[in-house]
Amino acid sequence: MKIDSKLPNVGTNIFTATGKLANENNAVNLSQGYPNFGADPKLLQLVDDALKGGYNQYAPMQGSVSLRTIISGKIENLYKKTYHPESEITVTSGATQAIFTAISAFVRPGDEVIVLKPAYDCYEPAIEVFGGKTVPVQLEGLDYTINWDTFKAAICSKTKMVIINTPHNPAGTIWSKNDMLQLQKILKDTNIILLSDEVYEHIVFDGKEHESVAKYPELASRSIICSSFGKTFHVTGWKIGYCVAPKTLMTEFQKVHQFNVFCVNHPTQEALAKYLETPEHYLNLGPFYQEKRDYFLNAISSSRFKMIPSSGTHFQILDYSDITTEGDTEFAERLIKDYKLASIPVSVFNLNNLDNKQLRFCFAKTKDVLDEAAEILNRI
Repeated sequence: MKIDSKLPNVGTNIFTATGKLANENNAVNLSQGYPNFGADPKLLQLVDDALKGGYNQYAPMQGSVSLRTIISGKIENLYKKTYHPESEITVTSGATQAIFTAISAFVRPGDEVIVLKPAYDCYEPAIEVFGGKTVPVQLEGLDYTINWDTFKAAICSKTKMVIINTPHNPAGTIWSKNDMLQLQKILKDTNIILLSDEVYEHIVFDGKEHESVAKYPELASRSIICSSFGKTFHVTGWKIGYCVAPKTLMTEFQKVHQFNVFCVNHPTQEALAKYLETPEHYLNLGPFYQEKRDYFLNAISSSRFKMIPSSGTHFQILDYSDITTEGDTEFAERLIKDYKLASIPVSVFNLNNLDNKQLRFCFAKTKDVLDEAAEILNRI
C-alpha cells in the first residue's frame, strides 16, 4: 500500500535516537528531561488510597471536580487570575496532549503559527498535520533573547496563533515582565490565539518569579496555558497535566479533547487533588532544583565548557566552543561513543539548525550521576 504521509519529513526524534545510542554505549544519560529519582512517597500513597477507594472508572471529561477546583485555587493564589473549574479548566494526558489538542482545535489549512526557536519538537508537527504553516522566529544570541521587531514583522493577516514557552526548554531562560508587556502590546487588537507552554512554571531559580500569561489580563483573555504535573512532581511517566483558558477557547478545546482522549487516569487525579492541598509541594521545587543546578555547575567549574546558569527548567546549556569546532550533533555523538556521556545538541531545536556550539544537559539527577557526568566533562 502506498501511503501519502501527512508528516513526510518527520522521522525518529532526537530524544529517541540519543537514548538508543546512550543505551548501546552504556553512557551516563543527561540527555532526556526526566529525573532518575522517585516521587514523594506521600503522593504515591495517595494514589494507592485512590485506587483502593474505588476511583477506577472514567473521570469526568474535563477532569475530576476536586482536581479542577484546586487547580483554580492554585492559579488564583499565584497569579491573581480566576479560572472557573467547570468551564475553563481541563485535565489532560500530559502537556503534549494539551498542546496538540489546542493546535488541532484552532489551526486550519493555510493558517500561520509563530513559533519561537529554539522550540520543543512537538509544536511544529502538530501545526503541519492540520495544514497550518509554521512561521519560525529565531531567538537571538547565546542567551536566546527575543527581538521584538523581528517578532512583530512576522505577524500578518494569516497569523492564527503564537506559541511561547517559559521557563524555556532547551535554553533554560525565563520571560521577564517586560517581555510579557511587549507581547501584550503587539497582540492587542488582533484575533491571534496565544498558546503558552508553562510546564516548568514551578522550577525557577535565583529568587526570580515565573511570569505566567495568567498574570496579564489582555494576554490571558486570548490564551491557552498548558502545564504538567509529570514535570512538576517527578512523575513524567504518569502523563498527566492540565490547561486553562477563557470559556470561549476552552469550549472549542474540549470539543476535540473529548474525542481524542475523553478523560484522564482517574485515581492519579484524585491523588493529585489531595497532594496540592499542601502548596509547599510545588512552592519548594525552585530551591530543590536550584541546588541540583548549582551542584552540577560547581562540579564542572574547572572544565573548558562555558555556561550561563540556567534560570529555570531541568536543563543547563554548556558552550563547548573552546574545545572543538565540531558541529554540535557530531560532538554530541562523539561524547556518547568516546566519553560515555549523553546530551542533546541544541541546533536540532533552532531555525535552520543554527549551531552555536552548545549542548543541553539535564541536571534533574541524583548527585552520584551528576558526579559521574562532571568527572567526564572535566577531562574533555
